[in-house]
Amino acid sequence: MHDLFKGLFDWYNQSLAEGGYPLIVLLMAIESSIVPLPSELIIPPAIIAAQKSGNMTFVGIVIAGALGSWIGATAMYWASRWAGRPLVLRYGKYFFIPPAKVEQAEQWSAQFGSFGIFASRLLPVVRHLIGIPAGIVRLNYLKFSIFTVIGSAIWCAVLCWVGIQAGKDEALMKGELHQILIWIIGALAVLGAIYYFFVHRFTRKKSP
Repeated sequence: MHDLFKGLFDWYNQSLAEGGYPLIVLLMAIESSIVPLPSELIIPPAIIAAQKSGNMTFVGIVIAGALGSWIGATAMYWASRWAGRPLVLRYGKYFFIPPAKVEQAEQWSAQFGSFGIFASRLLPVVRHLIGIPAGIVRLNYLKFSIFTVIGSAIWCAVLCWVGIQAGKDEALMKGELHQILIWIIGALAVLGAIYYFFVHRFTRKKSP
């Protein structure tokens, strides 16, 4: 397990050294589309690598992350806008988008409107699905883009801060398994709590 985590971390660091900001843009675009690639695995390691190499900056990573999120969200928005709700509900399950998740995102969008786009970028699960209802209801694309970029930039800044704190943990940086597990379990607990209190409870209450 230790060798697996260390191997993945080393591989990502090497990829960042070669790909830099464009790689972050690409990965965050994927994260904001239908592929369940957590941003928590993209941004924190990037800022840790940046602090060691000096090849990237905090601001640069935030901008690259926000840009990638906007690109991925834009793809979801226009795909849903052109396809329409019936096709999304019928075929979305083949692309990791089950009807239940679409309906959750729709409830969120209907309740909070444009502000919901901003808030969703700070929440797990909803963040990469919010482009679907926004496209289906034909939300103004400029508003959608602005709120997506602002929310994504804040989220990436938070993840950069987490990465900086993680970088100060010597045991974690040495790849000690118990410390890696502590960080993973802690992250899952925090994200799970955020999802439960701000998304799951709301959508369950609103469901017929």
